[in-house]
Amino acid sequence: MPRPDFPKTIFEFQEWFSTEDACLKFLIDSRWPNGFVCPACGYNEYYWMETRKILQCKNCKHQVSPTAGTVMHRTKMPLRLWFHAAYLVATQTPGMSALQFQRQMGLSSYQTAFTMLHKLRSGMVRSGRDRLAGLVEVDETYVGGVEHGKTGRGAYGKVIVAGAVDVRDKYANRVRLKVIPDVTQKTLTEFVESNVVEGSTVRTDDWLGYNKLENSGYIHLVDSAELVHIHRVFSNLKTWLLGTHHGVSKIHLQAYLNEYVFRFNRRGTPMAAFQTVLGLGSQQLSPTYKQLYGIRKGELAYAHPSNPLN
Repeated sequence: MPRPDFPKTIFEFQEWFSTEDACLKFLIDSRWPNGFVCPACGYNEYYWMETRKILQCKNCKHQVSPTAGTVMHRTKMPLRLWFHAAYLVATQTPGMSALQFQRQMGLSSYQTAFTMLHKLRSGMVRSGRDRLAGLVEVDETYVGGVEHGKTGRGAYGKVIVAGAVDVRDKYANRVRLKVIPDVTQKTLTEFVESNVVEGSTVRTDDWLGYNKLENSGYIHLVDSAELVHIHRVFSNLKTWLLGTHHGVSKIHLQAYLNEYVFRFNRRGTPMAAFQTVLGLGSQQLSPTYKQLYGIRKGELAYAHPSNPLN
């Protein structure tokens, strides 16, 4: 039996999740679509502990929270708030900054909005996701504000982002983005190997770092003029980072890249992303408050006067 369906419109959303109990039922049905199975002993019957909102196995008494394994685990915020937040994150095409999110959700604290958004972003990453295949464009770009000194590859003070996009019928299909430490042959080859299926055709520019791709089982084409799709992805990414978020920290940049990839790859079916953003079924550990705020001032990958360390 598949997991429960997701709401298709804002009206359905408001009708489905009008109470905390409705949200709890959705979580339980999503986690155990074929019926409850105790993670400790495998028994399939439970008691519902109303005061603590947990399930207790009738056999071994093991207790399980419906939010365990989701981005909402041990939250003190109402589930309705999390569900509405996930709906906004999944359906708002350009996304939103933490400040916009704070206003939309009526939160009193910017830190709470920032933390919730990053926890939801953690649900966007699926381990073991399929690699790109077919014709794949690969390149790197430098994310950061204006800096004095060297430009281009090796530019001072910028963050290097590697990107890959597979092309279907002359259109960009799926994308992958990753912060990398350098543009050496080892780093770039590892990026391709992690994100592109062997035997695929990989198109790059003439940078020496891509010279050994054929040794890794790829058909390597060198043609800078034909990297149209990945260059467009990079351009739109930078516009999004500045336009929506007004600058992001270097430490958190990968989380924003994950969000961009998530939105890009689901641009045709944003509502289907609702369950994924909540972390249902992913068992993805979300970042803690301490991890999120272990950031030093001045570490912005993109700076903007109005950015409060988004």
